[in-house]
Amino acid sequence: MGVVHVLAVLAAALLFGTTGTSQALGPEGTTPLSLGVIRMVIGGTGLAIIAFALAARHRRREPQATRPRLTAGPLALMVLTGLCLALYQPLFFLGTERNGVAVATMVALGSAPILAGVLEWALTRKLPSPTWMVATALATAGVVLLGFGGAADAGGTDPVGLLGSIGAGACFAVIANAQRRLLDAGWDPFTVVGAMGASSAILFAVVLPFVDVSWVATPSGIVVALWLGLATISVAYVLFTWGLSGLTAATAATLTLGEPLTASVLGIVVLGERLSVLAILGLVVLAVGLALLAWGSRSARDPRPFAVEG
Repeated sequence: MGVVHVLAVLAAALLFGTTGTSQALGPEGTTPLSLGVIRMVIGGTGLAIIAFALAARHRRREPQATRPRLTAGPLALMVLTGLCLALYQPLFFLGTERNGVAVATMVALGSAPILAGVLEWALTRKLPSPTWMVATALATAGVVLLGFGGAADAGGTDPVGLLGSIGAGACFAVIANAQRRLLDAGWDPFTVVGAMGASSAILFAVVLPFVDVSWVATPSGIVVALWLGLATISVAYVLFTWGLSGLTAATAATLTLGEPLTASVLGIVVLGERLSVLAILGLVVLAVGLALLAWGSRSARDPRPFAVEG
């Protein structure tokens, strides 16, 4: 395990964690849909360019390696990851808009591994481990506590925002399972993530003419759009993919806990979000569940690290 791979995944998690705060600091006139559209048109395009270039570099370094054929099945899975990443954007921003950055990010991140495990069980009929079940119970309890707690100056968590965050988690669960199948089939990680970026960018480019994105023309709008697109999508996903190439899934899962931690700290310190005691308890319980899930995610299914020289 290289220190540089650890730092790459941690850096990606920190970049991911700035998403909600960037939204909150954006100009007037932004909406969850317009932010999601701009983020993916810019970020998806950048991600596809960088990831496909790295995939081509890897192919040149290992010309003798056997590669799978691009048939209808793998192509459908690649497009599905792009569609889910596209849907993730407005759902995530809806959650942060309604419930704040700290709560919404923790719910989205907390529900994603739970739903991913349920979906994997539905597809493979492989019974989850006892550790996963305990971690899922804790994470679910944390989400419930957040639902009753909410912000300190509010009457509880907004149910529409809560559904948005859980919906974002569901999108990520589908992405994880689809990418798992592609990697198991022999596709290299950079091709997989590049296809996801390209698909999401194309899907939202079609929607772009029908969405009001006039806020991008302002100085703060340009900064927010470029940060959300290039930093939290293009750079973050490339760092994460490259870092994952030298780590086990368990280690990567633990390091990605830096995302909700970053989001929560920024929400409270930068945005001045105030949480009720019940909501704070929910965040703690949810964090414990995520940590237990990461610790228990060691599995014989963990692929060998994908050798990327650089």
